[in-house]
Amino acid sequence: MELLVASRSTHKISEIRRILEVVPNIRVLDLEEMCIPYDPSEEELEQFDTFEENATSKASYFRRVTGLPTVADDSGLEVDLLGGAPGVRSKRFAPTCGREGIELDQANNAHLLALLGDAPFEERTGRYVCVAALERRKPERTGEQPTVVRGVASGLILDVPRGSGGFGYDPLFLDKELGRTFAEISPSEKNARSHRGRAFQALAERLMAAEVS
Repeated sequence: MELLVASRSTHKISEIRRILEVVPNIRVLDLEEMCIPYDPSEEELEQFDTFEENATSKASYFRRVTGLPTVADDSGLEVDLLGGAPGVRSKRFAPTCGREGIELDQANNAHLLALLGDAPFEERTGRYVCVAALERRKPERTGEQPTVVRGVASGLILDVPRGSGGFGYDPLFLDKELGRTFAEISPSEKNARSHRGRAFQALAERLMAAEVS
């Protein structure tokens, strides 16, 4: 089975490839391998209010573009003191434009810390959420629905970043059980405990069950 991962984030693709290694007879492809050039219209695919809608939107779009079974995810950080923000706006949370990669991550982290201010440590609760949508429907089979799975990882938001691994808000996101941030744990530990790890493990189980049946 060939499966396209509809993401332009090298960090996400690497994590997803490692998680899906358990699925036999699968070849995970990315947009670069498929020579799918960036189209500005892709920015309009994540304009919805839920992770589920955004993930399904991306998966359906790239399924139509490539004809391949496609999985896409939408993920973000929900902070209780901020009413669940940044949520689906996690990637573009900071009031800046034109930044990408590590500069964008740093701007988002700085904005989050500024909003939380000197809030007590025990009140800085939140969770990472990841929703993955697998679109395998053929255009003529409109009665089918995409496979949608959700993964959640709860933690606390630190007041200073720790660790050099991971990406996004990982240096601020403390796994209470481990006592380390997602930027301080190994890739294998993160895949076992993170929101994305849990979502794509659930997806892997669905894929393997489909192979058996």
